[in-house]
Amino acid sequence: MSRVASMVLPSGEQYEIAAAGYRAVVTESGAALRVLSRDGRDLVHGFAEDAMSGGGRGQLLMPWPNRIRDGRYSFGGRDLQLGLTDPGHGNASHGLARWAAWTLEEHTGTSVSLVYRVMAQTGYPWTLDLHVLYDLSANGLVVTQTATNLAPEPAPYASGAHPYLCVGDAIEDLELHVPARTRLLVDDRQLPTGTEPVSGESDFTTPRRIGDTELDHGFGDLDHEDGRATVTLRDPASGDGAALWVDGRHRWLQLYTAPTDGPRPAIAVEPMTAPADAYNSGTDLATLAPAGTDGDELSVSWGIHAL
Repeated sequence: MSRVASMVLPSGEQYEIAAAGYRAVVTESGAALRVLSRDGRDLVHGFAEDAMSGGGRGQLLMPWPNRIRDGRYSFGGRDLQLGLTDPGHGNASHGLARWAAWTLEEHTGTSVSLVYRVMAQTGYPWTLDLHVLYDLSANGLVVTQTATNLAPEPAPYASGAHPYLCVGDAIEDLELHVPARTRLLVDDRQLPTGTEPVSGESDFTTPRRIGDTELDHGFGDLDHEDGRATVTLRDPASGDGAALWVDGRHRWLQLYTAPTDGPRPAIAVEPMTAPADAYNSGTDLATLAPAGTDGDELSVSWGIHAL
């Protein structure tokens, strides 16, 4: 007996939520944030319903963000090799869950939660349960990412996300504020070689026009006020803007603008609990305790709201 397959959208099922003028759509593929708007004004530059995420738009980066050099690292006395998902630079990029089919846990009018189990595999021989909750209110969107170690031994872990903030159709005349005192220095493979204080074109500690500045940098030493560090993007002409905040466990942000020789409708502002290549440097890398013990679970939060 034959089975007739039905068409599936490139990003799978679509889960819409709304509250207080905000609207969001989260996808089955990667539990990605495809749409976020308030009163019809886009706050993130997402992707179409009939498309897959391009440039990592809206994806979750777990159990590591950014890059791992050569896909190689050592942990728990073992030398491990991940698949090179960034073959152009020879790195393992953005974790193991951003293209996975996440399972719906609960969907209400204002919130949606999804889960995904990372099975032990070559290069990452631990099993994790990943969970994400998207929650909308009058205060905007709050995203909570959680990982639980199901393995009988400690597991390395870091997390990130990949939203692109937008205000209108271009970023050149927008003012950007980034409360970060240092930036990562990187080589031609976008791997860290050190840090330096922000200065010149990398210094947005005072809000200023983006203009022709090109960014593809990790920023650290974030100023957290009342437990949050907040990046703002604002149109000085209209006063419209978007803000992204991160909690205290997020000690890093990756900012990316497209090059100036093409359209630049948005800027990626990526929350990260650890910087690029943290599996080798150990910088802010978390260790999840064995299953069933204190410390086997870690939750972090970030969010976006309109200005």
